Amino acid sequence: MNELVLVANALDGTLSTLRLHRGIPDRLTVVAVTPGLPACGTFAVDLAAGRVYAASASPEGAAVVTLALDVEAGTLRELTCAPVPAKQTYLALAPDGRHLLGVSYGAGRGWVWPLSEAGVVGAAVAEFAYPNLHCVVTDGSVAYAVSLGADLVAQFALGPGGSLTPLDPPTVGVAAGSGPRHLVLDGAHAYLSTEFSGEVIHLRRDRDGRLAPVDTLVVAPLDQGLSHSRIGADPRSERLFWGADVHRTGGFVLTSERTSSTIATTALGPGGVLDRVVARVGAPEQPRGFAVSRDGRRVVAVGERSTTAVLYRVEDDGELTAIGEAPVGRGATWVEILPVG
Repeated sequence: MNELVLVANALDGTLSTLRLHRGIPDRLTVVAVTPGLPACGTFAVDLAAGRVYAASASPEGAAVVTLALDVEAGTLRELTCAPVPAKQTYLALAPDGRHLLGVSYGAGRGWVWPLSEAGVVGAAVAEFAYPNLHCVVTDGSVAYAVSLGADLVAQFALGPGGSLTPLDPPTVGVAAGSGPRHLVLDGAHAYLSTEFSGEVIHLRRDRDGRLAPVDTLVVAPLDQGLSHSRIGADPRSERLFWGADVHRTGGFVLTSERTSSTIATTALGPGGVLDRVVARVGAPEQPRGFAVSRDGRRVVAVGERSTTAVLYRVEDDGELTAIGEAPVGRGATWVEILPVG
Protein backbone atom coordinates (compact mmCIF):
# COMPACT_ATOMS: atom_id res chain seq x y z
CA MET A 1 0.00 0.00 0.00
CA ASN A 2 1.24 3.46 -0.91
CA GLU A 3 0.18 6.71 0.70
CA LEU A 4 0.31 10.37 -0.22
CA VAL A 5 1.88 12.85 2.19
CA LEU A 6 0.88 16.52 2.02
CA VAL A 7 3.08 19.17 3.65
CA ALA A 8 2.27 22.87 4.07
CA ASN A 9 5.31 25.12 3.58
CA ALA A 10 4.32 28.46 5.11
CA LEU A 11 7.37 30.49 4.11
CA ASP A 12 7.30 29.29 0.50
CA GLY A 13 3.51 29.48 0.22
CA THR A 14 3.33 25.97 -1.23
CA LEU A 15 1.99 22.48 -0.61
CA SER A 16 4.42 19.61 -1.18
CA THR A 17 3.02 16.25 -2.27
CA LEU A 18 5.17 13.24 -1.40
CA ARG A 19 4.56 9.56 -1.94
CA LEU A 20 5.23 7.07 0.85
CA HIS A 21 6.23 3.83 -0.84
CA ARG A 22 5.84 0.76 1.35
CA GLY A 23 8.56 -1.79 0.74
CA ILE A 24 11.97 -2.94 1.89
CA PRO A 25 12.92 -0.31 2.66
CA ASP A 26 10.06 2.20 2.80
CA ARG A 27 10.87 5.48 1.10
CA LEU A 28 9.56 8.99 0.45
CA THR A 29 9.65 10.61 -2.98
CA VAL A 30 8.56 14.03 -4.21
CA VAL A 31 5.51 14.01 -6.49
CA ALA A 32 4.61 17.68 -6.93
CA VAL A 33 4.78 21.16 -5.42
CA THR A 34 1.68 23.38 -5.58
CA PRO A 35 2.40 27.14 -5.43
CA GLY A 36 0.13 30.14 -4.88
CA LEU A 37 -0.75 29.53 -1.21
CA PRO A 38 0.95 32.38 0.70
CA ALA A 39 1.58 31.70 4.41
CA CYS A 40 -0.22 28.35 4.21
CA GLY A 41 0.27 26.72 7.60
CA THR A 42 -2.75 24.45 7.88
CA PHE A 43 -5.17 22.51 5.70
CA ALA A 44 -7.95 19.93 5.94
CA VAL A 45 -8.48 17.00 3.57
CA ASP A 46 -11.73 15.49 2.29
CA LEU A 47 -10.29 12.32 0.78
CA ALA A 48 -13.68 10.92 -0.23
CA ALA A 49 -14.44 14.03 -2.30
CA GLY A 50 -10.86 14.48 -3.48
CA ARG A 51 -10.52 17.99 -2.05
CA VAL A 52 -8.08 19.92 0.13
CA TYR A 53 -9.05 23.10 2.02
CA ALA A 54 -5.90 25.18 2.52
CA ALA A 55 -5.52 28.36 4.57
CA SER A 56 -3.65 31.26 3.02
CA ALA A 57 -2.91 34.87 3.95
CA SER A 58 -1.55 37.69 1.81
CA PRO A 59 -1.57 41.51 1.94
CA GLU A 60 -4.95 41.32 0.21
CA GLY A 61 -6.41 39.30 3.08
CA ALA A 62 -6.91 35.81 4.47
CA ALA A 63 -8.63 33.05 2.55
CA VAL A 64 -9.45 29.36 2.38
CA VAL A 65 -8.52 27.87 -0.99
CA THR A 66 -10.33 24.75 -2.19
CA LEU A 67 -8.11 22.46 -4.27
CA ALA A 68 -8.97 19.35 -6.24
CA LEU A 69 -6.74 16.39 -5.33
CA ASP A 70 -5.91 13.84 -8.00
CA VAL A 71 -5.08 10.90 -5.77
CA GLU A 72 -3.57 8.86 -8.59
CA ALA A 73 -1.22 11.58 -9.84
CA GLY A 74 -0.82 13.27 -6.44
CA THR A 75 -1.42 16.72 -7.92
CA LEU A 76 -3.53 19.62 -6.70
CA ARG A 77 -5.53 22.15 -8.72
CA GLU A 78 -7.25 25.27 -7.37
CA LEU A 79 -11.04 25.23 -7.63
CA THR A 80 -12.25 28.20 -5.59
CA CYS A 81 -10.97 30.76 -3.10
CA ALA A 82 -13.13 32.18 -0.30
CA PRO A 83 -12.13 35.18 1.84
CA VAL A 84 -12.23 34.62 5.60
CA PRO A 85 -11.97 37.18 8.43
CA ALA A 86 -8.47 36.27 9.65
CA LYS A 87 -5.48 34.04 9.02
CA GLN A 88 -6.34 30.48 10.06
CA THR A 89 -4.15 28.63 12.55
CA TYR A 90 -6.00 25.31 12.38
CA LEU A 91 -8.66 23.87 10.05
CA ALA A 92 -10.82 20.80 10.70
CA LEU A 93 -13.37 19.12 8.47
CA ALA A 94 -16.59 17.65 9.86
CA PRO A 95 -16.69 13.91 9.10
CA ASP A 96 -19.69 14.29 6.78
CA GLY A 97 -17.77 16.83 4.67
CA ARG A 98 -20.48 19.47 4.98
CA HIS A 99 -18.76 21.96 7.30
CA LEU A 100 -15.28 23.34 7.81
CA LEU A 101 -14.16 24.61 11.20
CA GLY A 102 -11.30 27.04 11.71
CA VAL A 103 -9.62 29.09 14.42
CA SER A 104 -7.31 32.10 14.33
CA TYR A 105 -4.64 32.52 16.99
CA GLY A 106 -4.10 36.19 16.17
CA ALA A 107 -7.77 37.15 16.04
CA GLY A 108 -8.84 34.94 18.95
CA ARG A 109 -11.91 33.79 17.05
CA GLY A 110 -13.29 30.61 15.54
CA TRP A 111 -15.83 29.87 12.83
CA VAL A 112 -17.95 27.16 11.22
CA TRP A 113 -18.45 27.47 7.45
CA PRO A 114 -20.84 25.40 5.30
CA LEU A 115 -19.40 23.62 2.26
CA SER A 116 -21.31 23.16 -0.96
CA GLU A 117 -21.24 19.88 -2.87
CA ALA A 118 -18.65 21.51 -5.12
CA GLY A 119 -16.47 22.44 -2.14
CA VAL A 120 -17.31 26.14 -2.09
CA VAL A 121 -16.83 27.71 1.38
CA GLY A 122 -19.95 29.68 2.33
CA ALA A 123 -20.67 32.41 4.86
CA ALA A 124 -20.00 31.45 8.49
CA VAL A 125 -22.96 29.91 10.33
CA ALA A 126 -21.35 30.01 13.79
CA GLU A 127 -18.62 32.00 15.51
CA PHE A 128 -16.96 32.03 18.95
CA ALA A 129 -14.12 33.87 20.67
CA TYR A 130 -11.37 32.91 23.13
CA PRO A 131 -7.82 34.29 23.44
CA ASN A 132 -5.10 32.78 21.25
CA LEU A 133 -7.11 29.90 19.81
CA HIS A 134 -4.69 27.24 18.58
CA CYS A 135 -6.72 24.18 17.64
CA VAL A 136 -10.20 23.00 16.71
CA VAL A 137 -11.24 19.35 16.30
CA THR A 138 -14.56 17.58 15.87
CA ASP A 139 -15.97 14.06 15.77
CA GLY A 140 -19.11 15.31 13.99
CA SER A 141 -21.33 15.72 17.03
CA VAL A 142 -19.00 17.63 19.37
CA ALA A 143 -16.41 20.30 18.58
CA TYR A 144 -13.52 21.36 20.81
CA ALA A 145 -11.49 24.57 20.56
CA VAL A 146 -8.23 24.98 22.47
CA SER A 147 -7.40 28.43 23.86
CA LEU A 148 -3.71 28.81 24.66
CA GLY A 149 -4.27 32.31 26.06
CA ALA A 150 -7.04 31.34 28.48
CA ASP A 151 -5.70 27.87 29.41
CA LEU A 152 -8.90 26.06 28.50
CA VAL A 153 -10.72 23.84 26.04
CA ALA A 154 -14.13 25.10 24.91
CA GLN A 155 -16.63 22.33 24.14
CA PHE A 156 -19.69 22.57 21.91
CA ALA A 157 -22.41 20.37 20.49
CA LEU A 158 -22.13 20.64 16.69
CA GLY A 159 -25.54 20.70 15.06
CA PRO A 160 -26.32 19.29 11.58
CA GLY A 161 -26.56 22.83 10.20
CA GLY A 162 -23.22 23.83 11.69
CA SER A 163 -24.63 25.44 14.83
CA LEU A 164 -22.56 25.40 18.01
CA THR A 165 -24.21 24.97 21.40
CA PRO A 166 -21.94 25.17 24.47
CA LEU A 167 -21.94 22.03 26.59
CA ASP A 168 -22.37 22.15 30.36
CA PRO A 169 -19.79 23.19 31.44
CA PRO A 170 -18.87 25.21 28.35
CA THR A 171 -15.13 25.04 29.04
CA VAL A 172 -12.61 22.78 30.75
CA GLY A 173 -9.68 24.52 32.40
CA VAL A 174 -6.09 23.33 32.66
CA ALA A 175 -3.21 24.64 34.78
CA ALA A 176 -2.72 28.39 34.51
CA GLY A 177 0.18 29.29 32.24
CA SER A 178 0.52 25.79 30.77
CA GLY A 179 -0.41 27.01 27.27
CA PRO A 180 -2.65 24.23 25.87
CA ARG A 181 -2.05 23.84 22.15
CA HIS A 182 -3.18 20.77 20.18
CA LEU A 183 -5.82 18.15 21.00
CA VAL A 184 -6.28 14.66 19.59
CA LEU A 185 -9.43 12.56 20.14
CA ASP A 186 -9.28 8.84 20.85
CA GLY A 187 -12.73 7.38 21.53
CA ALA A 188 -13.50 7.88 25.22
CA HIS A 189 -10.19 9.70 25.68
CA ALA A 190 -8.45 12.84 24.46
CA TYR A 191 -4.84 13.98 24.74
CA LEU A 192 -3.77 17.62 24.89
CA SER A 193 -0.25 18.98 24.37
CA THR A 194 0.93 22.12 26.15
CA GLU A 195 3.34 24.65 24.71
CA PHE A 196 4.68 26.34 27.84
CA SER A 197 4.82 23.54 30.44
CA GLY A 198 6.05 20.73 28.16
CA GLU A 199 3.25 18.39 29.20
CA VAL A 200 0.63 16.12 27.75
CA ILE A 201 -2.76 16.09 29.48
CA HIS A 202 -5.07 13.08 29.38
CA LEU A 203 -8.79 13.86 29.44
CA ARG A 204 -11.76 11.50 29.59
CA ARG A 205 -14.80 12.04 27.33
CA ASP A 206 -18.27 11.09 28.58
CA ARG A 207 -21.06 9.85 26.32
CA ASP A 208 -22.12 13.43 25.55
CA GLY A 209 -18.58 14.50 24.71
CA ARG A 210 -17.83 16.43 27.88
CA LEU A 211 -14.16 16.44 28.84
CA ALA A 212 -12.67 15.91 32.29
CA PRO A 213 -8.91 15.95 33.06
CA VAL A 214 -7.52 12.65 34.35
CA ASP A 215 -3.73 12.93 34.58
CA THR A 216 -0.78 14.98 33.34
CA LEU A 217 2.81 14.09 32.49
CA VAL A 218 5.85 16.21 31.63
CA VAL A 219 7.09 14.89 28.29
CA ALA A 220 9.62 17.59 27.32
CA PRO A 221 13.29 16.62 27.80
CA LEU A 222 14.27 17.63 31.33
CA ASP A 223 17.93 16.79 30.75
CA GLN A 224 18.48 19.67 28.31
CA GLY A 225 18.11 22.55 30.75
CA LEU A 226 14.71 23.68 29.48
CA SER A 227 12.26 25.53 31.71
CA HIS A 228 8.69 26.82 31.76
CA SER A 229 7.80 29.28 28.99
CA ARG A 230 5.24 32.08 28.54
CA ILE A 231 3.50 34.17 25.89
CA GLY A 232 5.93 36.54 24.21
CA ALA A 233 9.07 34.63 25.17
CA ASP A 234 11.82 33.54 22.78
CA PRO A 235 12.04 29.80 23.55
CA ARG A 236 15.16 29.18 21.47
CA SER A 237 17.34 31.88 23.01
CA GLU A 238 16.00 31.42 26.55
CA ARG A 239 15.99 27.58 26.41
CA LEU A 240 12.30 27.23 27.26
CA PHE A 241 9.74 24.49 26.67
CA TRP A 242 8.12 24.84 23.24
CA GLY A 243 5.65 22.00 22.87
CA ALA A 244 3.74 21.63 19.61
CA ASP A 245 1.91 18.70 18.02
CA VAL A 246 0.37 15.55 19.51
CA HIS A 247 -0.85 12.26 17.96
CA ARG A 248 -1.90 8.83 19.18
CA THR A 249 -0.68 5.50 17.80
CA GLY A 250 -1.28 2.08 19.34
CA GLY A 251 -0.46 2.17 23.03
CA PHE A 252 1.48 5.42 22.76
CA VAL A 253 1.07 9.18 22.54
CA LEU A 254 3.63 11.08 20.46
CA THR A 255 4.48 14.75 21.09
CA SER A 256 6.89 17.16 19.43
CA GLU A 257 9.09 19.71 21.22
CA ARG A 258 10.63 22.51 19.13
CA THR A 259 13.46 23.89 21.27
CA SER A 260 15.12 20.47 21.49
CA SER A 261 13.86 19.36 18.05
CA THR A 262 12.63 16.02 19.37
CA ILE A 263 9.58 13.76 19.32
CA ALA A 264 8.76 11.90 22.54
CA THR A 265 6.91 8.60 22.84
CA THR A 266 4.77 8.23 25.97
CA ALA A 267 3.44 4.81 26.89
CA LEU A 268 -0.19 4.48 27.99
CA GLY A 269 -1.37 2.30 30.83
CA PRO A 270 -4.78 0.71 31.50
CA GLY A 271 -7.66 3.07 30.85
CA GLY A 272 -5.49 5.26 28.62
CA VAL A 273 -3.60 6.81 31.56
CA LEU A 274 -0.20 8.36 30.95
CA ASP A 275 2.57 6.03 32.09
CA ARG A 276 6.06 7.29 31.18
CA VAL A 277 8.20 8.56 28.31
CA VAL A 278 9.75 5.44 26.77
CA ALA A 279 11.60 6.94 23.80
CA ARG A 280 12.78 10.20 22.29
CA VAL A 281 14.14 10.81 18.81
CA GLY A 282 15.70 13.74 16.99
CA ALA A 283 13.39 15.42 14.48
CA PRO A 284 13.74 18.03 11.71
CA GLU A 285 14.70 21.34 13.32
CA GLN A 286 11.80 22.99 15.17
CA PRO A 287 9.17 20.27 14.55
CA ARG A 288 5.84 22.07 14.66
CA GLY A 289 3.90 19.32 12.88
CA PHE A 290 4.01 15.60 12.20
CA ALA A 291 1.52 12.90 11.21
CA VAL A 292 0.91 9.21 11.82
CA SER A 293 -0.19 6.80 9.08
CA ARG A 294 -3.62 5.22 9.44
CA ASP A 295 -2.13 1.85 10.44
CA GLY A 296 -0.05 3.57 13.12
CA ARG A 297 3.25 2.15 11.86
CA ARG A 298 4.77 5.18 10.11
CA VAL A 299 5.37 8.81 11.12
CA VAL A 300 6.34 11.74 8.89
CA ALA A 301 7.75 14.83 10.64
CA VAL A 302 8.77 18.25 9.33
CA GLY A 303 10.44 21.27 10.92
CA GLU A 304 9.91 25.00 10.65
CA ARG A 305 13.68 25.48 10.24
CA SER A 306 14.27 22.47 8.01
CA THR A 307 13.59 21.65 4.36
CA THR A 308 13.56 17.88 4.91
CA ALA A 309 10.66 15.60 5.79
CA VAL A 310 11.75 12.53 7.75
CA LEU A 311 9.98 9.16 7.64
CA TYR A 312 10.07 7.01 10.79
CA ARG A 313 9.01 3.45 11.53
CA VAL A 314 7.16 2.98 14.84
CA GLU A 315 8.73 0.03 16.63
CA ASP A 316 6.80 -2.25 18.97
CA ASP A 317 8.47 -0.65 22.00
CA GLY A 318 7.57 2.90 20.89
CA GLU A 319 10.98 3.80 19.46
CA LEU A 320 10.92 5.80 16.22
CA THR A 321 13.50 4.64 13.67
CA ALA A 322 14.33 7.04 10.84
CA ILE A 323 14.12 5.13 7.54
CA GLY A 324 13.78 7.77 4.83
CA GLU A 325 13.54 11.44 3.93
CA ALA A 326 12.55 13.80 1.13
CA PRO A 327 12.89 17.54 0.44
CA VAL A 328 10.06 19.96 1.24
CA GLY A 329 9.72 23.76 1.25
CA ARG A 330 10.71 26.40 3.77
CA GLY A 331 8.70 26.87 6.95
CA ALA A 332 7.07 23.42 6.89
CA THR A 333 4.39 23.35 9.57
CA TRP A 334 1.63 20.87 8.76
CA VAL A 335 1.55 17.24 7.59
CA GLU A 336 -1.17 14.78 6.59
CA ILE A 337 -0.72 11.16 5.48
CA LEU A 338 -3.46 9.98 3.13
CA PRO A 339 -4.18 6.28 2.49
CA VAL A 340 -4.88 6.29 -1.24
CA GLY A 341 -4.19 2.71 -2.27
